[in-house]
Amino acid sequence: MLVNKLSGGALHAVFAPVGNLARVDAVVRRLADAIDLGLLADGEQLPGESELSARLGVSTVTLREALMALRQQGLVTTRRGRGGGSFVTVPDQPPAARLGHRLADWSTEELRDLGDHWAAISGTAARLAAERTEPGDLAALLRSLDEFEAAEDLAARGRIYGRFHVELAAAAQSARLTKEEIRIQAEIGALICLALGEDDGLASVARLQRALIRAVRDGDAEQAGSLAERRVRDAMARLIELRLADSGQGLSGPDPPGRP
Repeated sequence: MLVNKLSGGALHAVFAPVGNLARVDAVVRRLADAIDLGLLADGEQLPGESELSARLGVSTVTLREALMALRQQGLVTTRRGRGGGSFVTVPDQPPAARLGHRLADWSTEELRDLGDHWAAISGTAARLAAERTEPGDLAALLRSLDEFEAAEDLAARGRIYGRFHVELAAAAQSARLTKEEIRIQAEIGALICLALGEDDGLASVARLQRALIRAVRDGDAEQAGSLAERRVRDAMARLIELRLADSGQGLSGPDPPGRP
């Protein structure tokens, strides 16, 4: 059985009650988002049905229906008998063409608006993390940075990039910021793969992330916030470039009706 090394704050957000939307689709979305972001690792065993339903604040019937839906999506495998249970299955790298079609569903105005919101959340989280986090609490961010630099495929880079943002919000010791960061990553996270596809830009991203960790460690709230915002704006600017580009490879695609 794999042991999840995710920080307690981020993992708590994954398994926090789903609130008033305690329906099958809410549970499916929560767990699928966590898997897509790499918050739940490939092969990791989920808590037992009784424990997981209690932690999510749903009935066991709702949870079982959600697990069935996740199995149909190929995100969860259930094994029976001794040593059995429900285990995470990370999907293969999403095809660029599929991601390109998803990107085409966004207008440039929507991307900019989401970028503004994301930068505000990430910047605030970084500033609070610099004020509240002890140097010894940065292990999760440092591990994500090391894994990002070692990742060899786009899917892994995208997941780790998103996980870094979630861990940063968790370092701010804010449950609301962490949940909002997870929601943002679920909305745009997979598309970040497209923005991380150029090897010559990866070193720059890694340097920016390392500088951000140093600012948090040193308690430099303004520098941490500025770097976090820059990190988001750089990624979103690249997505907007791809959205506008007519590369002939289907990455931007035709504009949907009524969209610029």
